[in-house]
Amino acid sequence: MRWVKINTFMMICLFAALPASAQTSPGEQELLPVQQHFMNRVAGSAYSDMLELPDTTDTVRETFPSPKSVMFKSMMIPGWGQIENRQAWKVPIVYGLFAGVGYYTYYLNGQYQDYRAAYYNSFSENTDQRFGPTPVRLQGVNRSQLQSNRNSLRNRRDFMAIVFLLAYGLNAVDAYVFAHMRSFDVSDDLTARTLLSPDLLADGSPGITLSISLSKK
Repeated sequence: MRWVKINTFMMICLFAALPASAQTSPGEQELLPVQQHFMNRVAGSAYSDMLELPDTTDTVRETFPSPKSVMFKSMMIPGWGQIENRQAWKVPIVYGLFAGVGYYTYYLNGQYQDYRAAYYNSFSENTDQRFGPTPVRLQGVNRSQLQSNRNSLRNRRDFMAIVFLLAYGLNAVDAYVFAHMRSFDVSDDLTARTLLSPDLLADGSPGITLSISLSKK
């Protein structure tokens, strides 16, 4: 780098010392446009080299998994994406949610089976007990009430399948979103710099440009 700076400086000096025959007129001291352009380019390059600071940025950065791969892993095995995101504490929550939905579905299905058997057996001609015997707690209940409760329980049980799919999708979405957010720098040593400068709008009228940049302290 030092040799480049020295060579650049010598080129500027030699170019500035060209004989007067290369000038536009005998009494004129201005440089030719090509000569002036070259000197500006060379001087600007040398100045930027002198102002160049050593790169102190840490070259060893943490690599983050692809958000899509994390999402697909969560779709294959719920909780896998959370482990990839180093959020293993979410795995019990995911499976606890699945267990809760599964248990409630099992409960609704049992209630539905009881009311279906009681409603079927409420008809005198149905003596085969096709759906099992009538539970003791449902004996003597009005037939219309048995039918209404049976239909309601069946609908609620079927709806839990949709809830299970939503929980399954939420598991994948959570892993995908957090995989995107992992690369965001949210440390305490961040500073914000605001720059307010005049500018021209699209229609040519004067305006103001506001830019905000984040950097480390």
